[in-house]
Amino acid sequence: MRQFLSEFKSFLRKGDLVLLALCLAVTTFGVVMISSTNNYRGSLRYVIIQIAAASIGVLLFMIISSIDVDFFSEHRLLMAGFNVFLLLMLIPFGTDLDTGNRSWLDFPFLPIDIQPAEICKITYVLIMASVMKSHQSRISSLRSIVHMVFHLGLLVGLNMIISRDAGVSLIFVFIFIGMAFAGGVSLLWYLLAIGGIAAVWPILWNNFMDEHQKKRILVLINPEYDAEGIDARFHTVRSLRSLTGGLWTGQGLYQGNRTSNGELFAQHTDYIFSAIGEELGFFGCLAVLIMLFLIVLRCIQVGSRSPDYLRKMVCFGAASALMFQIIINVGMCIGVAPVIGLTLPFISYGGSSILTLYAMLGLVSGVHARPEAPSHALYIQPKR
Repeated sequence: MRQFLSEFKSFLRKGDLVLLALCLAVTTFGVVMISSTNNYRGSLRYVIIQIAAASIGVLLFMIISSIDVDFFSEHRLLMAGFNVFLLLMLIPFGTDLDTGNRSWLDFPFLPIDIQPAEICKITYVLIMASVMKSHQSRISSLRSIVHMVFHLGLLVGLNMIISRDAGVSLIFVFIFIGMAFAGGVSLLWYLLAIGGIAAVWPILWNNFMDEHQKKRILVLINPEYDAEGIDARFHTVRSLRSLTGGLWTGQGLYQGNRTSNGELFAQHTDYIFSAIGEELGFFGCLAVLIMLFLIVLRCIQVGSRSPDYLRKMVCFGAASALMFQIIINVGMCIGVAPVIGLTLPFISYGGSSILTLYAMLGLVSGVHARPEAPSHALYIQPKR
């Protein structure tokens, strides 16, 4: 107990309380919206689970904040093996929860389903930061790029083969892009990557993409495709009606025309931003975006202030993951991004999602507490 109090006092002195306060503010808003969008069910189950998960998440935030990121960096092979093990567990224990993607672990002794890829986001940021740190002086070399791409390909390949969840797989790709850009990788590699994707795109389109994935892309580039909104554009049309139905100030909490009856698809998860538009209007949506981007900016600020390369990359990796998820979720709701089943951070319902978000930002808080490596670590290079 005495040790716990000591660690808690240390967190209050050194931890990033600004970041934690922002996360708690957005989480509280999310709980209110989950309550509103599930009111028609007459049950508080989702609200209770979200509050419980957020409470554990805050504890994880504090615990991880107290651990130096150098400790994680020294065990990147162990983390890579952990990622592979988690994803392989989807083979015997995976379930799709009626989404079509076998992305969740269903254990009868747990009240919630666990999404392994969410946990892998945290370890992947740490692995990438460690790999980039080891190649810092030659970050744009072929050896460095191959090393980074190997870890990306391992995660994305396994996740796509086992779960078929393209949405979460794209988060890993965007984390890679964001960290590589912030880490100083030459723009030439980006041009080569774009050229390579363009060259193999016809093969990917004809041989590896499912029909529903093709439809989700076609509705973005061809306004005449499913113009009546009865097939691939169905959920987007309903989402836009809810999003714009609240006008400037909304129809009021628990009073949305569609959300109060549960008519909006996934209104407490993937399409909760549209539910916010219907119930709280434009100003409610704007407030959410401001709070979320303040969290992203805080991650970037903490990373920018750290003189240590490893710590910078951890913060920029967390910011990249959050930024991509926000942009895609909001873009999906307004019809400018493909529907790939990504939730809105801290707002949407999801036990494993809220836990991993707090854990990932606990890494940023740890960088805030220890912006530089310990003095002895500057002279001794640990074995990899």
